[in-house]
Amino acid sequence: MKTQLKNRKGIIIVTTLVTLLPALIGVILWDKLPAQMPVHWNAAGEIDNYMSKGMAIFLFPLIMLAAHLICVFVTAADPENEDQSKKVMQLIPWIIPVVSMVLAAMMYPAALGHSVNVLQIACLLVGLMFLVIGNYLPKTRPNYSIGFRIPWTLHDEENWKKTHRLAGPLAIVGGFLMILEGFFQWHLAPVFLIILAAVTLVPTIYSYLLYRKKNANG
Repeated sequence: MKTQLKNRKGIIIVTTLVTLLPALIGVILWDKLPAQMPVHWNAAGEIDNYMSKGMAIFLFPLIMLAAHLICVFVTAADPENEDQSKKVMQLIPWIIPVVSMVLAAMMYPAALGHSVNVLQIACLLVGLMFLVIGNYLPKTRPNYSIGFRIPWTLHDEENWKKTHRLAGPLAIVGGFLMILEGFFQWHLAPVFLIILAAVTLVPTIYSYLLYRKKNANG
């Protein structure tokens, strides 16, 4: 674990600073921001919750930072990741920082009175994440912190490989569909949930079927 953290020290520092950047943006915009800031939107994309300016500016980046550090330490502590693909390990630390910046890109414009289509932004963000993750999933090796970590993949390397070879292209297709949905906005919330469910549930069911087939064949 110490070796992995030492080798990734530079990227951890950079991603930590990016995660906290929204707080600095909030400080710079402090005098222009209202006392109560929007922090949550419902399924229709309408603001349904507010928070005091100080809490909104500092609390969310700190929550993101905690999630970021947990993600970094969990992946570093997993002994199975010692031989993990370098590209995969370089991707993981950037997930939370990107989410932190996107949240800021929704919260601050909305607080300043600009119209923000949060459902569109969510579709585009998740779509891009699916495209990137889908490209890396087939490259992942069995581990306890990245990928589809379910009993049937963790205890069978062949199951892991086949499941992630399916999950990768499926995530890429889902990513393209999610981005199209973000641009054309047919039925944002339902389509978002359907694509999300397909990308996550189909590989899980496939993995279980592989497990059942292998057991049936002895």
